[in-house]
Amino acid sequence: MTVDFADEPAEIRAELRAVARAVLGKAGRGAAADWSALAASGWLGLETPGALGGADATFAEVGIIAEELGRTITRAPYLGAIVLGVGALCAVAPCDGRDDLLAAASAGEAVPVAVLTEDAAFRLERGPDGRLRLFGRASFVPDAAEASRLLVAARRDGRGEPVIAAVGPEAAGVTVTPRAVLDETRNLADVDADGADVPPQAVWPFTGDTHAAVQRLLDRAAVALACDSLGIAAAMLEATVSYTQVRHQFGRPIGSFQAVKHACADMLVQTTVARELVAAAVTALAGPRVMDARAAASMAKSYACAAAVDVAGKAMQLHGGVGYARESGVHAYLKRAALNRALFGSPSAHRARLAERYRSVSTPTPNERPETADGIGAERRSGPPVRAGAEHGHPGAR
Repeated sequence: MTVDFADEPAEIRAELRAVARAVLGKAGRGAAADWSALAASGWLGLETPGALGGADATFAEVGIIAEELGRTITRAPYLGAIVLGVGALCAVAPCDGRDDLLAAASAGEAVPVAVLTEDAAFRLERGPDGRLRLFGRASFVPDAAEASRLLVAARRDGRGEPVIAAVGPEAAGVTVTPRAVLDETRNLADVDADGADVPPQAVWPFTGDTHAAVQRLLDRAAVALACDSLGIAAAMLEATVSYTQVRHQFGRPIGSFQAVKHACADMLVQTTVARELVAAAVTALAGPRVMDARAAASMAKSYACAAAVDVAGKAMQLHGGVGYARESGVHAYLKRAALNRALFGSPSAHRARLAERYRSVSTPTPNERPETADGIGAERRSGPPVRAGAEHGHPGAR
């Protein structure tokens, strides 16, 4: 399906967003999601092939659910199990074990959580008995403590192409240790593997470029967090504007004061820019070009997650004393936004990745530099080249 926010699927996505907002809104802010209800709604199998009970949809639909989960700061293993777990299963070659797990995940009967590191640091080694053993460690893995199956990105002998090794969280040699974090709406854990037995039928190769497949999964996580942060920013903007209209001081609504208007306007601008960057990243991830998706993901992650922290901080300030009270719920949004900002690459890390990419494509080698008739390089006549994207004022290029 072609991803185009202006075509017929846009109507379907608008309906999906409305239904998700209504369903998640009923549960209440910060509530734990009913996983069976999410399965019944079809949200767990959006990208699963139709032959396996899924909807044959794209990451665009997954992004909508991620945003609405952020808007209501719902507690659910959607990031680890659906964005990454189902994403990993869809990226490996079909086989009976993979197909059965994908169908079970879509029905809500299994929670497959992907365990990813930037360089696939886990390794599969053949032991003296000839069996494959899994070794490695990953920290702050989303939803690992709730997994029924761990999908570990690993390398054979620590040097080969990355594969997915499927192991049980309670298998011998596997340890899942929950990590305490300030955000009460997410569950993170450390995953250790020390010689865990992995049968050959539980080792699944990626299709196509394996390195690109692992990177694409990491980009999916980054964009899903950007979607979640966009939902946080939108919710905080709406709550703050509503509060400033009913809170009175000096006989008038505080929203009528110029300083408050300016603060709300800043929140709106940040949320609007974040929405554009997130939409571009979601569209890019649904397409085939890996490099374009990487750049768009970094732009969305670096800006949207930082903006959500700023917007939630302003919301707390504009709510005054009540904003610091636990009953207001503003603190929960701020904590989730802060954790989103840190997971799967900080804003500075993603900006550094963007800078490196633009540096590599915009800095010609000596043999590639164009010269004028007098032999002087064009860049020496016109000054330093403009950074890619900077001429458009793109926030992600800064």
